[in-house]
Amino acid sequence: MMKFKPNQTRTYDGEGFKKRAACLCFKNEREDEVLLVSSSRHPDQWIVPGGGMEPEEEPCGAAVREVYEEAGVRGTLGRLLGVFEQNQDSKHRTYVYVLTVTETLEDWEDSVNIGRKRKWFKIDEAIRVLQCHKPVHAEYLRHLTANCSPSNGNTQETVTPDDNAPHHVAPSQDCSQTHVHR
Repeated sequence: MMKFKPNQTRTYDGEGFKKRAACLCFKNEREDEVLLVSSSRHPDQWIVPGGGMEPEEEPCGAAVREVYEEAGVRGTLGRLLGVFEQNQDSKHRTYVYVLTVTETLEDWEDSVNIGRKRKWFKIDEAIRVLQCHKPVHAEYLRHLTANCSPSNGNTQETVTPDDNAPHHVAPSQDCSQTHVHR
């Protein structure tokens, strides 16, 4: 299913979730500093770069495109951390990847067009900054620190959230397939 929005087509999966992709962008393989960007709706708040998938776009391609547009960085795409569902206000299903930054652009699309900023945060600080207004984004980082190590790309953990928390969908070996854990 698709829905049109100015400059973009929203795509939905068979269960009515908006298909999204994002990257936790790290300064290096230690994964101890993550890049956040200012929100387009609330410029004083920080978010994980990501957005909607285009029709026929693979999640990993969408994640890399969104990071380039929103954060002005390129890098080495790593493992799929997981697929996270948000059910409260809007139904989103977001594929979250790990990316190690190798290139940082001076000016990028969203910095020029909407004045978006970017900033490096230590993981604990990023979780605190995200928790109040983007708890699902904080959950990405909590999942990373609780269940994944930089050297193990095949970690598959199940998150059993309460009713108000985002649901996590663990990736299968083939990242085009997922298994929902509720």
